[in-house]
Amino acid sequence: MARILLVTDAWHPQVNGVVTTLDQLRKNAVNHGDKITVIHPRRFRLRFPMPGYSEIDLAFPMPWSVRKHLKKYIWDHIHVATPEGPIGIMFVRTLRRLNIPFSTSLHTLFPEFVAAKYPFISLDWGWQWMKLRYEDCSHILTTTDTMVKILKEKGFKQEIIAWTRGVDRQYFKPDPDRKPNQKKKLLCVSRVSYEKGLDDFCSLMIPNSEKILVGDGPYLKTLKKKYPDVTFAGKQRGHDLAKYYQQADVFVFPSKNDTFGVVQIEALACGTPVAGYPVQGPIDVVTNGVNGQIENNLTLAINQALQLDRKKVYQSSLKWSWTKAYEQFKSILLPAK
Repeated sequence: MARILLVTDAWHPQVNGVVTTLDQLRKNAVNHGDKITVIHPRRFRLRFPMPGYSEIDLAFPMPWSVRKHLKKYIWDHIHVATPEGPIGIMFVRTLRRLNIPFSTSLHTLFPEFVAAKYPFISLDWGWQWMKLRYEDCSHILTTTDTMVKILKEKGFKQEIIAWTRGVDRQYFKPDPDRKPNQKKKLLCVSRVSYEKGLDDFCSLMIPNSEKILVGDGPYLKTLKKKYPDVTFAGKQRGHDLAKYYQQADVFVFPSKNDTFGVVQIEALACGTPVAGYPVQGPIDVVTNGVNGQIENNLTLAINQALQLDRKKVYQSSLKWSWTKAYEQFKSILLPAK
């Protein structure tokens, strides 16, 4: 049995692809006879909501608290999922001082995220800061081959490995009783924040269609005021979320800053084609004319995706597996003692 300490600044009750990925790791560890202990923000007293993103807790552990957690649990391996977050920073610093090996992963284009929120912070500065956060890592798991290329171009010297993702097929599967919609349903599922490109989705003008946005976040009030024609469905989970995917005609992924987008393959698993931009994430998921369409013109991408065979779209999702993702994750773990 492998005993793994997973250190992360992203955890429940946050709803995003990083939390989904890490939670699926924890569940699959049980299936493999392993155990993952998650060190997350709510394990620390000193924490507060992130400014502008109240659903995200920021925790600031003291060095003695980090050492306390390292002594408290029995572990064979340590994985720091968020070396750029305050918990990750303190654990990396302590592990380096104690000469304890650990593995890491990179889930977020943090410099782009920060620059979108705070334009006075340059991208160059953001990437230099990110490289400092990962300089003690021997290798990095990231989301796709495209992200591997981006990180190498940015000057990361570590071994960088593309890490697959999966779908929870208990929920996300085609509806055999699905009937055609009178109006084409355009669906977007996202954390509702400025950097997600949701204005591009909400401002779409496609005849005989309705736009549905599932999710919650700090940009929601602004979008509701700007786009009264959009249906805002709020936060959805499990079977309720799956119903939105199943009934949609096209899933629209307007973000240009995500490194992957698990929501894309959740849509594919329900037979719904994906429309997006030709950037990291969609490039690694969508094959034009097969399971979706990626174009610089989002309207063109949607109109092309509407023509696709939903059965073939579903078939394209079968290569994605959380079991494979866990096995790949486990294969790169370093013995920490």
